[in-house]
Amino acid sequence: MRIFLISALFATSAFTAQAAGIERANYGKLPQLGSAIAMIYDEQTGEPVYSKNVNTVVPIASITKLMTAMVILDAHLPLDEPITITREDRDRLKGTKSRLKDGLTLSRGDLLTLALMASENRAAAALARTYPGGTPVLVAMMNAKARELGMDDTHFQGPVGLHSENVSTARDLVKMVLAAQRYEHIQRASTQARHVVQINARQSLRFGNTNPLVRSRNWEIGLSKTGYISEAGRCLVMQAKLSERPTVIVLLDSWGKNTRVGDANRIKSWMERPTRVTRQSRMR
Repeated sequence: MRIFLISALFATSAFTAQAAGIERANYGKLPQLGSAIAMIYDEQTGEPVYSKNVNTVVPIASITKLMTAMVILDAHLPLDEPITITREDRDRLKGTKSRLKDGLTLSRGDLLTLALMASENRAAAALARTYPGGTPVLVAMMNAKARELGMDDTHFQGPVGLHSENVSTARDLVKMVLAAQRYEHIQRASTQARHVVQINARQSLRFGNTNPLVRSRNWEIGLSKTGYISEAGRCLVMQAKLSERPTVIVLLDSWGKNTRVGDANRIKSWMERPTRVTRQSRMR
């Protein structure tokens, strides 16, 4: 695994936060996480609350679709424009299946929503194919936007997330989540519990969000994206309010089926339980 420094400023903030023992002083000891890579970032302070292998460059699977969506929305393409699924949109790399059959026509907005909340691979492929200049131009724009955001250890080989060459670090993904929050469509679509698309007058398809936490009343989630391929393990990035503080959570390379969700719940409980200082103050 290669480890890179993203920027002197960001690295200094991370070091300062850890050296000061932010997670110990404010929240006590964090329960052990099952994800190999993790970062908890406090948007109010602009500093990490917790870091684990955050400079390690790893595959990010369908977390990729956040960047795909940003680039498409940056182009201001009409979201009501109809796009027809074709054989070209099939996954020939991993052989994943899809409920979006050849010949089905949906709006660009519906395809964006399905790519973000249901992680629909054919939806993302169709969006890339119909981008001005096609998929190669879209991927080039994705890499250009990564550079613009200071994501220096990030590279995209494809728009869907099936390529193991789509790599990043937890530090870089915090930057991507912060940028993606500025897009209302991404916020709304990625946190929808379900989405229904109409095939014809009699038929419709119902899709569910790949992140079960968006259906929980205990969470206030502003943005969400999951990912999985065998090379990446199970991944999750979220923006959520924890203890009334806007927080970015990045969990990568989690091999257990439910580990990324369990880790997120452990982080929430850790940040929202009464601190040791508070308990001592009450005793006095």
